[in-house]
Amino acid sequence: MSGGDAWRGNIKARLYERVRARGYDSLTAFADARPAVPLYALADELGHDDVAAVQVLSGLLAEAEQQKRVTRFVRDVLVRLLSQSLPNGWPAVLDDENLFKVAKALGSWSAYTPETHKERARLARAALRANPPPAGWRPLGPDDELLRTLLPDEKA
Repeated sequence: MSGGDAWRGNIKARLYERVRARGYDSLTAFADARPAVPLYALADELGHDDVAAVQVLSGLLAEAEQQKRVTRFVRDVLVRLLSQSLPNGWPAVLDDENLFKVAKALGSWSAYTPETHKERARLARAALRANPPPAGWRPLGPDDELLRTLLPDEKA
């Protein structure tokens, strides 16, 4: 987790300096090389004391908007949150403990979803609740077949 230094100085410049120092030309390329890694872990890798997960999230969204790939970003964030809350995959039994873990991942995802995609995400959440994935399902990236069915890319 980052300390108070995450909010000092030029945040965007710091992020891109760290990404370039690791051999990537964008935050998206850096994140794509680490599929299903939670946002907080990406932030820690870029700067344990001076980069926050929300800064990584914001940078990834900005790049997705520029590239017109926001739906892929939305799927990517869901994968990262599921990985964080359900490291062993979708639970076989939705008891109280597992329901909380699923709700935590989906609730955070909803909060992080851009306004332009809120309704699509709501429908995807409803579909996941109505027809849960098989036990152990763990998407390994934003191009997971089930996620692409729930949230297909926009037609150009």
